Amino acid sequence: MVNRRVFLQMAAVAGAAAAAAPAETKVAATPGPGPGAGPGKHEPLALPFDPKKLNGLSEKLLVSHHDNNYAGAVKNLTKVEEELAKVTKDTPGFLVAALRERELTFTNSLILHELYFANLGGDGKAAGSVAGALGESFGSMARFEELFKATGNSLGGGSGWAVLSLNFRTGGLNVYGSGNHTQALASGHPLLVMDMYEHAYAMDYGAAAAKYVEAFFQNVRWDEVERRYQRARKAAADLRA
Repeated sequence: MVNRRVFLQMAAVAGAAAAAAPAETKVAATPGPGPGAGPGKHEPLALPFDPKKLNGLSEKLLVSHHDNNYAGAVKNLTKVEEELAKVTKDTPGFLVAALRERELTFTNSLILHELYFANLGGDGKAAGSVAGALGESFGSMARFEELFKATGNSLGGGSGWAVLSLNFRTGGLNVYGSGNHTQALASGHPLLVMDMYEHAYAMDYGAAAAKYVEAFFQNVRWDEVERRYQRARKAAADLRA
């Protein structure tokens, strides 16, 4: 029987790609094949805004975050999928488990980073029907911001995500905090995503994560949040049909 130490060693081998050099940034992403169809060939999306123009978030920080952390996850997801394509009935279970853990981590990192960058580049002024929905769900827009910021600040020790999601099970809007890439709502759609890993703020703010949280809200692109909200409402209605 394989003990925990050996399992962790094999997991480390399978996840060694995480330390690889980041992929070259491309303009558009190419989705991989569906589950079970073989390895994907993922490419990182370009930043959807001019990194020189955000308030309180430097170009150096944003470009490093994009080119190293996000693009690295995209590159490593392809590598893990290539290894999974080699799995057979004879592949040791501990190796399959390690690869599956890395697959989920890199997949969620890719998705969350793309949502994060896409909801930046705005003026931070909430608008649209989502603003009204947030006021109804949380009592006021100010209360929503207070809870979202508190969630982000609770993760400011170095890792995690703060996410506003539409919960497909309840139809409600909820703020969730996750300590890593693999803690997520099982059935929902992210509307607003804030990266709380140190790489998202330390270059500009050091350990002062709360200052980054304030800067994040100054740059939220609320028209993108509104677009996601409308799509999520339609999906929720379709699921209940």
